[in-house]
Amino acid sequence: MHRIIETKWFYKLFSLVLAIILVAFVDNTQVSTNNQSKVQQTATTKQSLKMPLQVSVDADKYYVTGYPDKVKVTLEGPNALVTSAVNTQNFRVYIDLSKLSVGNHRVKIKVSGLPSQLSYKLSQKYVTVNIQKRKSRTMAVQIGYNKNAVASGYDIGTASVSPETVEVTGAQSEVSQIDHIEAKLSVPNGTNKTMKRNVLLQAYDAKDRQLNVVITPSTATVTLPISVSKKTVKLKLNAKNGSKSKVYSLTAKEEKVTLYGQKEALKKLSSLTLNVDLTGVKASTTQTIKLPVPDGIAWVDPASVSVKIDVSDSSD
Repeated sequence: MHRIIETKWFYKLFSLVLAIILVAFVDNTQVSTNNQSKVQQTATTKQSLKMPLQVSVDADKYYVTGYPDKVKVTLEGPNALVTSAVNTQNFRVYIDLSKLSVGNHRVKIKVSGLPSQLSYKLSQKYVTVNIQKRKSRTMAVQIGYNKNAVASGYDIGTASVSPETVEVTGAQSEVSQIDHIEAKLSVPNGTNKTMKRNVLLQAYDAKDRQLNVVITPSTATVTLPISVSKKTVKLKLNAKNGSKSKVYSLTAKEEKVTLYGQKEALKKLSSLTLNVDLTGVKASTTQTIKLPVPDGIAWVDPASVSVKIDVSDSSD
């Protein structure tokens, strides 16, 4: 009985010691983790990002060109502050042109809004800008496309564009040179269906040189109607190269054919003549002959016809 009591006390004591060891281990691990986290947050690090370059200028009065859209900035400092600055981007990279006049200027790039514990390095410290008086005007949009790319025999309707007018803004010297605003529609060769595309607008001078201006809106929708008309006409057979000693009788399986093409071309046609070459034909036969496609016609239906040729001697 005494031994049993001693054994129970031994296990109780052992459990207590083990619990104390575990508590000490957990506390030590937490302290180590917290210390490591603090070290990571305060450790010095570098990160680079591209920031929009803001321009401080009277935008209603002046138009500025020559500066990049973005500038690469390398931040250095405590890890937590660098990470926060990169993620939030709550600082400015800018050039101040508010006290400068019209012309070319070399301007220093500035940074503001960064915590004092952070340092920075710019990919470029200066930019050269051109300041001009601002000018705006409203202009009509012209449509440009290659008519020869449309399939032969198809009618081209009147192209339309939406919007029909746009606002052009830029340096006074550039805007004054504008001859026209063009919406160029790229038409693939052999196009035989109406096209509707959203195209980029461009400004050109009288010599078709592109100008550096801002067009609002920058794109327009161009619609180019392409269609084909049809007409059914009589098929006429014309014998050629026959022998004088023979008599020929020609009969086509189809008496009429359908022409598909331009309206103006169809107006001029009341029939389609098929020349039947009788060279070497000495006896009655049947031939399948491809039908001719006149100018302004896209295709003929059917594309070929069966022609029965009856041959007899002229003395018969």
